[in-house]
Amino acid sequence: MCIRDRPWPIGRWLHGLAIALLYLFLLAPIVVVLVVSFDNRPYLSFPPQSWSLDSYRQVLQNQSFLKAFHVSLVVGAIAALLSLAAGVGVALALRRPARGRDAVQALFMSPLLVPNIVLGVALLLVLSSLGLLDSYLGLVLAHVGITLPYVVRTVSLSLKSVDARCEEAALTLGAPPRVVFWRVTLPLIRPGVIAGGVIAFLISFDEAVISLFVTGTRTSTLPVEVYRYIEYRTDPQVAALSALLIAVSVVVVLLVERLLGLRRAL
Repeated sequence: MCIRDRPWPIGRWLHGLAIALLYLFLLAPIVVVLVVSFDNRPYLSFPPQSWSLDSYRQVLQNQSFLKAFHVSLVVGAIAALLSLAAGVGVALALRRPARGRDAVQALFMSPLLVPNIVLGVALLLVLSSLGLLDSYLGLVLAHVGITLPYVVRTVSLSLKSVDARCEEAALTLGAPPRVVFWRVTLPLIRPGVIAGGVIAFLISFDEAVISLFVTGTRTSTLPVEVYRYIEYRTDPQVAALSALLIAVSVVVVLLVERLLGLRRAL
């Protein structure tokens, strides 16, 4: 019996190599920032000549960064909650077939198609006429406008996987609509709701262009504060802060994956 040699899986090896090179290309800037953050020279340079944690200590003692972080945290949390409250209702309304549904859906998705700088100028004019520039309320309204489409889209995708017969059975048994929503619909779409809230918070926390138009000295967010900081200096503090924010984002994503699973949430 003739036994042929098993062919060498050259195609699979090349595919794995291409994927590895792609990941290396995408992660290289993050690795460089992480390495530079441990340099103790007063300017950015790669590779570092000496290693220390002074940059991280200075970041944690920088009052401007700490105040801006607090603003971003508060605004991001409020914007995410408001986007969830409105986005779930919009997604439920768009679930039902009705005349003009596509137009309404396009209206809520339109902020994703408009450049942020155009949205920033428009919000500047609107909030300025209302006297809401450099205020928490104005900043929250601006961030809700850009995070709401993500919540609507995420919850709508979760609703597509919900079996409508479960809700119909609850209604048939005499449960009022609000009870059906809280006891049947919401538990079924909970992964999508949580994922939408996390995405809304991260987008709000990371938004810089629109925030630059509507913030001032009292409500400066962290991305805006970093932008103002690097206008006059570039030192490893920026790299250290970037490394910390990357770590926080990774932790949030891992928690969502651990608790819900990204495939199930999205």
